[in-house]
Amino acid sequence: MKLLDLDFVLTSDRSMITDHHRKEFVGFMTTSPPIILPSFLWRWIAAPKPKIDEYGRPLIAPYGMRKVEASLVKAGFKAAIIDPSKLKPYLKKVKAVMVGHHDYFGVNPPSVQWWMLFGREPMNRVELFKLMSLLKYAKEHINKDLIIVAGGPAAWQWIRFPKLREYFKVDVVLEGEAEEAVVDLAKKILNGEEIPDHIEVKPKDAPENIPTIIRPSVNGLVEVSRGCPRGCKFCPVTLRRFRHFPIDMIKKEILVNKRFGIDQVILHAEDVLLYGANNIIPNPDAVLKLNKMALETVKDVGWSHAALATVVVAEKRFKLMTKLAELFNEHGHDYFGFQTGIETGSPRLASIIMRAKAAPYPPEKWPEVVEEAFGILHDLRIVPASTLIVGVPGEKDEDVVKTIELVERLKPYRSLIIPLLFVPMGLLSNKDWFKSYEMKEVHAELFSVCLKHTLRWAPEIAKWYVKDSKNPFFKFGVIAFIKLAQKISEKIDANVILESVKKAKEQKREGIYKEEMFQAVPA
Repeated sequence: MKLLDLDFVLTSDRSMITDHHRKEFVGFMTTSPPIILPSFLWRWIAAPKPKIDEYGRPLIAPYGMRKVEASLVKAGFKAAIIDPSKLKPYLKKVKAVMVGHHDYFGVNPPSVQWWMLFGREPMNRVELFKLMSLLKYAKEHINKDLIIVAGGPAAWQWIRFPKLREYFKVDVVLEGEAEEAVVDLAKKILNGEEIPDHIEVKPKDAPENIPTIIRPSVNGLVEVSRGCPRGCKFCPVTLRRFRHFPIDMIKKEILVNKRFGIDQVILHAEDVLLYGANNIIPNPDAVLKLNKMALETVKDVGWSHAALATVVVAEKRFKLMTKLAELFNEHGHDYFGFQTGIETGSPRLASIIMRAKAAPYPPEKWPEVVEEAFGILHDLRIVPASTLIVGVPGEKDEDVVKTIELVERLKPYRSLIIPLLFVPMGLLSNKDWFKSYEMKEVHAELFSVCLKHTLRWAPEIAKWYVKDSKNPFFKFGVIAFIKLAQKISEKIDANVILESVKKAKEQKREGIYKEEMFQAVPA
């Protein structure tokens, strides 16, 4: 392999640097330990190796890492993203290696949930430890001057778990939007200046000069907006300043991906339907213009996220959902989908933790908003992959019952509904994890209801999702997994889940489920 002359290498582990067979939501498999399928097949479906050039650069890389790469290159630094499998030769000479991740230690949702439920570390944590062990070895034996920088959405985890930071010898933790801060850090490193061990970019210091990516992002993901105006207490994204990127810049990044053979885009925002808006009321012209441009530029177009309240107001005031569905249908998209948050079916709890989630409707109407949104999406063949939060601070049994009742009413609507254990982030970052041994009978019933709902609709959704895949083994693997999951789920009810909770309680008495579990260094 040829080596580039680099001062800075950016990288991550295999759970991040992969295209998941160009199916973004398959990436959620990396947040779980292998289940049902053999480990090797699970890994191959979830995180296949991407194409790599002669210098060890992967064809695709996570979008946020591409932004940091572009910032460094634009500023004149010799920097590139290198695949973890080709990293070792570079570690002898580079000044610093910069690592990014969305969940370093498997403690974000949904990773921590699968870890606690199955009693095994999730794939992303295992892969991250492999990478960090290599960097630790390099710093101790190959390049003692090597500086290790950790950033990305999960950078906070290095602060929360200092034992792991010390063990893996991470020099700098960079939290927040990094496009400008990383350039200042790189200058200090090259000039041999003293560097801070923790850099936190506050919302008021959010970068203004954000470059376009110069090489492809995973599955053509392109950011259209940052931040969110709804202010949910459990979400870190609401701490970012809400703004949009110009449509010309978005198209330029789509074309970067297309030039490298990625004829698709995932339009990324916390709420794609609020593109171009000043508040929580959609700007229909801007949204239609954005999606029309994308559909005319590449073959496949998808969204990352949209809010259910926005779905309702968009359709009732502007018929925007109908217009978008017609636009997608004209370009050969029978279905499309996105991730969204239900979080709770309790009006009481909604008014405490996410008062603006239902806006412009009052939080007391939240369950009705969810039902109406699901009905609109079902009729238009748009699929919501939805999450719930279990164990949020202040939750009562009656709130969980309300959520169960809502999920039951959503049965007729094509969707996925996944309950997630509460993780302390956003304005609730000073709280503690809700652990599986804390689950009650009512929580077990909620998990059971959600499992039955999701597996009722999963076969139809999966067939649509993989129909255009050119890899028959991938198609077979996904469909086989769902059929096996359905068969196994027939034996799972609330009582079976409670048995799992009982086992977790026993493990807690043995000291396994304390927070030290998250800080455990590799054996």
